[in-house]
Formats: sequence, C-alpha cells, structure tokens
Amino acid sequence: MQLLNCRHTVPLTRAHRAKTKASPARPLGFEELKLAIADHAAGVDAKTLYRRFRDRITRRTLLRRLGELVDRGEVVTRGRARALRYLLPDAAGGGILTPSPRVSGDGDVGIPVSPESRSIRQDVQKPFTERTPVAYRREFLEAYVPNQTFYLPGSMREHLAHIGRPPGGGQTAGTYARQIYDRLLIDLSWASSRLEGNTYSWLDTQRLIDLGERALGKDAQETQMILNHKAAIEFLVEQVEDIAFNRYTICNLHALLADNLLENPEGAGRLRRIPVQIGETTYYPLSIPQVVDECFQRVLDGCAAIADPFEQAFFALVHIPYLQPFIDVNKRVSRLAANIPLLKRNLCPLSFIDVPGRDYIDGMLAVYELNRIELLRDVFAWAYERSCQRYVARRQSLAEPDPFRMRYRDALTEVIGQLVKRGTAEPESFVREYATTWIPNHERDQFVSTALADIRRLHEGSIARYRIRPSEFYAWKQVSNRDGRPG
Repeated sequence: MQLLNCRHTVPLTRAHRAKTKASPARPLGFEELKLAIADHAAGVDAKTLYRRFRDRITRRTLLRRLGELVDRGEVVTRGRARALRYLLPDAAGGGILTPSPRVSGDGDVGIPVSPESRSIRQDVQKPFTERTPVAYRREFLEAYVPNQTFYLPGSMREHLAHIGRPPGGGQTAGTYARQIYDRLLIDLSWASSRLEGNTYSWLDTQRLIDLGERALGKDAQETQMILNHKAAIEFLVEQVEDIAFNRYTICNLHALLADNLLENPEGAGRLRRIPVQIGETTYYPLSIPQVVDECFQRVLDGCAAIADPFEQAFFALVHIPYLQPFIDVNKRVSRLAANIPLLKRNLCPLSFIDVPGRDYIDGMLAVYELNRIELLRDVFAWAYERSCQRYVARRQSLAEPDPFRMRYRDALTEVIGQLVKRGTAEPESFVREYATTWIPNHERDQFVSTALADIRRLHEGSIARYRIRPSEFYAWKQVSNRDGRPG
C-alpha cells in the first residue's frame, strides 16, 4: 500500500509568505510534541494538536509520531475513537495504562501489537517505491512441517483454547455456532465484507440478512458481497460434519463468496488459470497454473494434517491469500475457512468483529512481501479474544436452543412468512400442506405443532425474523380476525 505524504494547503498572508521564505518552518520533533501535550493536563486530541502544528507537519505524520510516543511509553491515551486523548504518564496518575491502541494515518484505532510486529509494520508502511518487488516463495510453504512447525506459540494456543471452549464441553460439532447463529451471520458477513472496503453498516447488514432490504445508497456489488457471505456461513454451519480442508469445501466456499462478483463467472469455485496481480503491494503471486494447483493441494494437506485447531485456522489465514489460488476473493475465503476447525471442535467462531482494516492489511502485506507472520498473528489473537468476549456474553443471555427448531429454522421462517404474506385465514391447513411437501413424514406432526405455536405467538415485535413487513402483518390480522392491531 503506497502511503502518500500529502500536505494540506494553508492560505498565507503576504507577510506570512515572506516570513516563511526567509526562515522555513522547522520539522516538529518528539520533544516539542510532548511539551505541547503537557500543556493539556486532562489530555488533548490529535485534531487540536494538528491545528497547532499544521504548517509544520502533515496529519498522517502527526498521527504516526503520536503512535510512536505511545508505543515507547512516553505518552499514554484515554478514551477511544473520537474521544481519544493523549497525555503524559504523570498526568495520568503516574502509571502506564493498559496497552494503548494505535491510531493509523486514516484515523482507524489499531490494536496493541508486540515490538516485533511494530517493526514489521514500519517496513510495510514504507512508500511503495521503497519496498522491494518479490515473487511467491514456495519454500515459505514447504518449510512448514505440521505439528513440528508452529506459527502460534504454545502459550497462545492454550490461551485461545481456554477462552474459546464452551462451558460444559462434550457437545457435537457446530453447537456453539448454532447457539449464536443469528448474530454470527450478521457479524461475520459485515466484518469480513468491511475488511474488503464494503460500506454497509452493521445495522444495514442486519436488515439485509433478516429482512432482505437493501440499504439505500449502496451499490449492487456491496449488497451481493454481504449476501454471499451469508450463504457461505450457512454452508459451513449447516454442513459442519462434512466440511474439511479439502477441495470440495474450499472451492465451494469460493463459489459461494464469489457468486455474481467475478467478471468471468466460470472462475467461481475453480483454481485460476491466468496470472493475477494484487493492488498496492510489491508481491507477485505464482503465474503457472500447474504450480498453483500443486501448491494449493499442499496448503490443503498441510491444513488437514495440523492437530491444533487454532494453528489450523491461522495457517489457512496465512497461506490461502499468499498463494492466491483463485482469480479473486482469496482473503474472504481464508477468513471463513479459518472457522472450519473452530466449528468442527465446537469452539467459539472467529467473526473478525471490530478488527481495524489497517492492521489486517498490514499483516497481510507482511506475509506477502516479507513472509513474516508476527503482525497478522497479533491481529488473529486479538480478533479471537474479541469474538469470544462478544459471544460468551451472547450465549449467557440465551436459553438452551431446541435442536428441532435449529434443524427446521429456515422452513419455519418460510412457511410462517408465506402464510402471513398470502393473507391465509386457516393456518393449520396451510402449514400441513407445506409439511406434506417439504418435511419428512416422521417429523411432520411436530413441525405443524411447532409452526402453529409460533403463529399464535406472532406479534408486531417478532415479525422481522420471518421477513414480514408491518403492513403485511396488519393485513393478515384483519383477514384472520386476530384482534386487530396489537397494543
């Protein structure tokens, strides 16, 4: 990614121009920046500092220097995002605060990373022209020996297993994901798409997935990307017993994620036969189809042979995008494929929720250009902790799900939605006719009774999950003589 050092143009008076010409403004040093921060005992935001020094430093450089001071412990922070304030440690009470987030040049709040990762990040954030062009290095893949080589330290794997394991344990594959299924569909679809530059908000994504409503002002490609993620996540969760690191799973995952997004639809689910280039990097992937195929199989075999689920997940996150086996959509495939071992071991899934795009991109650039995994590893560990925090809280607020309802979730949504939208006054006959066509004989009675119970409980506050609009609901209530509009 080429970082442009663009200066803002500031209107100057004639006297100011003459003064500037006579004695150019000296660069802003770290010590002077710290003195400016010390002027604000309660902390100061970057915007205020920039207004003070805008004739001597660009906004991007200012943010980078603030980040360096934070990394060195010479400045600490309070708050997050727009409320982020910088202050000296003494003003904060003499103590260093818990790891401070980094602020990137575009204002994105980054995650705490190790000193090693900070050094790597500086290398990949150099101007494009200062980074050396590199080709795919097959030895980077071949040097990895499953269960002997480890990208994740043992202590990290143990920690992730501890926080990702559901209470009680002993449940079948995918149980955890099904318990938080509605939230996971939205979170992972939104977060993974956001890392690709998609501008849908979380609420926009929720309305698209739950109600099928496209957000105003968004182009068709963004909408299709969200819907493709939803279909791919459904595939992973619903076929959890069958999925694995094999061609069937990964190629079908690509086909679902790439549906209606490729210039040549024939590329969906197929390994590429042509060279590709990745924008904003000096890395050039393999171009010979036979070698791409060989390396793809080696990646799959390597993933499948790894015993630890977190090492499996991270290996996929590194090597699928590095190889670029498909014409496009490779990073999306890797993010969802990273969930395969987690789903199969009934561990908390990885949603990438709240992951700063700048950190993820820098982590991938380090893999592409340097074959260094440390920065992406920090992002992965932080992202998994964040997902666990979110879904542990979610699960604690939910009752134990009914396996029958989980199995027929889509069918119940469809039959109740159709019933209301068609204005059917006799629910039982409608549901029974549907069940005769779509539900196995030995489960039809239970399906009918479950659907009828849901219909009796239907109210204005519960219609969204059936993709029913309020106007459709009120019209159906009048036809079915069900007390008119609810209070």
